[in-house]
Amino acid sequence: MFLAAQIVTGLVVLIHVYIVLLETVLFQTRGRRVFGLSKEKADVVQPAMSNQGCYNGFLVAALVVGFVHPDAATASAFTVFGLCCVAVAGVWGGITVKRTILLIQTLPAVIALALHYAV
Repeated sequence: MFLAAQIVTGLVVLIHVYIVLLETVLFQTRGRRVFGLSKEKADVVQPAMSNQGCYNGFLVAALVVGFVHPDAATASAFTVFGLCCVAVAGVWGGITVKRTILLIQTLPAVIALALHYAV
């Protein structure tokens, strides 16, 4: 189970690295297409999206610390904290933005948490 938890948590990390890139450095190109925004709308929301990308970067950082911290208890705490934050952010995004966020963001985080606690 530990390996499965690590793999799914790694998937959550990769998803969020991609989200960070979409919301920041790739926003005016790939990000604009993924989010379905016109050039004009993208210009207006770009600062907010960049800020959102920064927050997603913090989620990635917490999960990465969970992978690399030498103390198992501290690593586990970072992993659980990061996954809970991802799940809550995904629920909020699913309610306020787009329901598919629940599948893309929340579901993998909840699966990773379940696997983490099954260990």
